[in-house]
Amino acid sequence: MKKILKVLTLAGAMFWQAQASAETGLSVEQLLPQYITWAKQTNNEGLQQGEPLNKRDLLLAKKVGIKFPEKVRIIFVDTVPYPIDNPALKAMGESLGFIGEGIVNQAQAFGYSIYVRKDYELDRPGLAHELVHVLQIERSNFASVVIQYASDIAKYGYENSPLEAEAFKANIKYAID
Repeated sequence: MKKILKVLTLAGAMFWQAQASAETGLSVEQLLPQYITWAKQTNNEGLQQGEPLNKRDLLLAKKVGIKFPEKVRIIFVDTVPYPIDNPALKAMGESLGFIGEGIVNQAQAFGYSIYVRKDYELDRPGLAHELVHVLQIERSNFASVVIQYASDIAKYGYENSPLEAEAFKANIKYAID
């Protein structure tokens, strides 16, 4: 069974890569630098516009392991941003399953900025999940995490990607903490 799932996951990753290339003429690897530039700008805007964590959430960020929790900002938006105005990046996002019909992104970390949909209740486990993504970026760097994330999503799928698995553990741990 595991072997079948591995083959299906690999086939899905190959399909996503082929779809992105067919729609844009560029591979995901060629598009990631454009996405990274856009995402860094999105983080910078969030740092300017966002709200700092309250005392309780600062403590949670410290428990998660963030070195500079005072830098984290929460930005409430109608829709979590994605560069849909760039046709190539839009096609990449659709091919990787980040955006598209029926896909609703409730929250996403871009560096120290966490964008959250206004109609989404960011509870303690959900915040812990996003703070783990902040920690992942802090441990490495934004570009490395984006590249790993896209590669892992294509290879393993969203729920089984190592970065998401680490964040999902925080959902569980801080639901009862």
